[in-house]
Amino acid sequence: MTYSVMKSSESSAKNAFKTQVRSYFDRIAADLDSWNQRNRYYYQDLDRLHQFLIPRGSRVLEIGCGTGSLLAALDPAVGIGIDFSRSMVEIAQAKYSQKHPQLQFYCLDAETLMPEELPEMQFDFIVLSGVLGHLSDVQQVLANLQPFCHRRTRLILTFHNFLWQPLLHFAEKIGQRRPQPPQSWLSMTDVSNLLQITGYLPLRSSRRFLCPKPIPLIAPFCNRVLAHLPILNHFCLTHYIVAKPQFAPDSEAYSCSVIVPARNEAGNIQGAIERLPQLGSQTEVIFVEGHSRDGTWDEIQRVVQEGHPRFTIKAFQQTGKGKADAVRLGFAKATGDILMILDADLTVQPEDLPHFYEVIASDRGEFVNGSRLVYPRSGKAMPWLNNWANKFFSLMFSFLLGQSIKDTLCGTKVLRRSDYEKIAAGRSYFGDFDPFGDFDLLFGATKLGLHLVDVPVRYQPRSYGESNIAHVREGLILFRMCLYASRKIKFF
Repeated sequence: MTYSVMKSSESSAKNAFKTQVRSYFDRIAADLDSWNQRNRYYYQDLDRLHQFLIPRGSRVLEIGCGTGSLLAALDPAVGIGIDFSRSMVEIAQAKYSQKHPQLQFYCLDAETLMPEELPEMQFDFIVLSGVLGHLSDVQQVLANLQPFCHRRTRLILTFHNFLWQPLLHFAEKIGQRRPQPPQSWLSMTDVSNLLQITGYLPLRSSRRFLCPKPIPLIAPFCNRVLAHLPILNHFCLTHYIVAKPQFAPDSEAYSCSVIVPARNEAGNIQGAIERLPQLGSQTEVIFVEGHSRDGTWDEIQRVVQEGHPRFTIKAFQQTGKGKADAVRLGFAKATGDILMILDADLTVQPEDLPHFYEVIASDRGEFVNGSRLVYPRSGKAMPWLNNWANKFFSLMFSFLLGQSIKDTLCGTKVLRRSDYEKIAAGRSYFGDFDPFGDFDLLFGATKLGLHLVDVPVRYQPRSYGESNIAHVREGLILFRMCLYASRKIKFF
């Protein structure tokens, strides 16, 4: 068989598959909502998942939107749904276009989609829910979506676990699931690989939903608890992956704001300024002093009055208490593109901050967390019990957040101001729960789908003052943070 004949045969098979799937959806379009209502327990969980991942008021593109129910549930500022079934699109338009003008629906084929075919060029989120198995060329679709992405766009892909294929087929036979057209069955590895070869970076992947029928007591326990436990998690019905597009490194130089929370750190203020390197196009240093008893505020004022040839230096006193309150005040006053936290005890060296800048400025990470647990450290800087406790909690939070994070309590954290503003805007979901400030940022970044990365730092003993840490009390707070993350992020 010649190459041209083989290529023609392949194209013919692909078109035959697509034609069969399109005619199926045209045929069942009028009954789709009634089928979804019959299995509303499952579709409500899909809505809940997407509502967790996508803040209201986002710009959302949904591929394979059907009759538009999921897109409407997301309450976007701009919501565009495309589907290659004209019957589906007509139903979606009739349901939503008049009452919800922010929702628009188009009959378009994602496999041939061109940028000029849609009015909104770039989106915050692109959703492919239950559609991958119906595509004749998943790779082409993912490649076609690149022009609709900006650097902060997130792709959210949900698809069935192929281990459920026999049960789902049986459900069709007994009338508990709508009959399905031919489809592909993709594993988590298949989808991750397709994302990577089309220019996306998978950020987070997980599974959920063990019991698809609303059996009282049993279904909530299975779906909210058992479904998230190791081993059992692999048998869940719904797989999902959150990914971001990968762009060439940005050569732009960003301005930086370094927030230095300081309580009883008078002897470290001058050193913080002297040792801090120039960061980006402009460096702003913001000291936030909180109820010190050793003249820290007087020392900060002296440093501000002296000025600095390379930095803009500002100082504020917090009226509230705790590091979280100090960091929020500093971030609120910051003007830099990139926000950095540097603890005034200088146990994390100011000289390490350029490593954080390079990672975030080159878009190799979106939330950069310092890790004190890589390089050797003295027992004076971190006693053995603290060391093992930090390792234990790093494993716990990596499990709960769904992303690897080695040292949750390292005070040095770096993110873009635009991302922090989104975290602050969505803070009501978590509430005011965190006295440290670390978890407020980590949990918010996780919910926002930011790319979390660790940067190793060399952790040094204090040269001035005493630690403000109360180990037993704050260990108990960490356990409380684990329970909070379980309820709000993992077992929601």
